[in-house]
Amino acid sequence: MFTDIPPHYDSINRLITLGMDRGWRLQAARECVSARPLKVLDLCCGTGDLSVTIASLADYPMEVKGLDYSQPMLDIAAQKASAAGENNLTFTQGDASRLPFPAEYFDCVGISFAFRNLTYKNALAKNHISEIVRVIRPGGRCVIVESSQPPSSLIRALDHLYFRCYVYPIGALLSGNKGAYRYLADSATHFFSPTELKELLLCSGFQEVAYRPLFFGAAGIYTAKKSS
Repeated sequence: MFTDIPPHYDSINRLITLGMDRGWRLQAARECVSARPLKVLDLCCGTGDLSVTIASLADYPMEVKGLDYSQPMLDIAAQKASAAGENNLTFTQGDASRLPFPAEYFDCVGISFAFRNLTYKNALAKNHISEIVRVIRPGGRCVIVESSQPPSSLIRALDHLYFRCYVYPIGALLSGNKGAYRYLADSATHFFSPTELKELLLCSGFQEVAYRPLFFGAAGIYTAKKSS
């Protein structure tokens, strides 16, 4: 699925989020660099928007790595990094359930609209989370920007209707891949609430989890600190 959709991925993201995804990623990138990490991983980096933004915000030497399973996504990410003149960025093709990095290597792991893919009805969910925890140093952080469940029942109903009646048909039409955007609509509308996701992170090795809602709670940024 993620090998087929890269040519249209960015443009469809802009369209289905009304352009807001850029601002959301920027906020997540600022959160990633706020503690001035030296080594950052953009996990499931896709076409590299978060990676490039993190690298561009750092006003000091920082090592940024992006990892994704889809090589076509990574090819686009490498082009973006080159165009932006970001030389401290490297991209690796790999499996999130077996990360090719040493334990406690990163000060921060950022995940942009991919944590849902790692955990929603995914048989490897526990592996994915344990690998994230493994590669973060004690006291390091994980920053997740992801779709969420609005607390208001009315807004939540409208949000779910939007996914079913706009995101799915538009994404399917423009990408030519109905399955990918059917999955997106289904996973987003059934994903964890903020309370459930915070509990999942706290039970997985993180000692502090903060949540900031975006756009009435349709999305959100989670910042989780690994136990020291």
